[in-house]
Amino acid sequence: MFVIHRCSMDTKWAYLLSRLAIGLSFFGHGLVRLPKLAGFSHWMVGQFSKSYLPEILVVPFSYILPFAEFIAGLMIILGLFTRQGLLLAGVISLMLIFGTTLIENWEALPSQLIHVAFLSALLVYLPHNGYAVDKIIKK
Repeated sequence: MFVIHRCSMDTKWAYLLSRLAIGLSFFGHGLVRLPKLAGFSHWMVGQFSKSYLPEILVVPFSYILPFAEFIAGLMIILGLFTRQGLLLAGVISLMLIFGTTLIENWEALPSQLIHVAFLSALLVYLPHNGYAVDKIIKK
């Protein structure tokens, strides 16, 4: 009985560590971009200037992205609406992967794919999300 209980606790701690790691990545990406939003947007427009994406799509995305990363990261860190936070982060990652391939920034792609793998694993093992605000709300 103790071994089963211990495994369950270790699984919850492992889930928490993984959730915090990916959450901090998204949160940090958004946090550092928010104070320099206009500069970040200008940089992103420059990155996509030779791609198929028109500036009319890049500009709004570049302003929304830091907020979306920040919000998804915060949700994941807190474990508040964890499933929705993970899915939001997944959609963000897929859009970034698409953009990365359009500008042929192959160096960034592995990191983005690792993020998607983490998010996918966290979704699969969501029942182990024991240390989260979600658990407090459901009581």
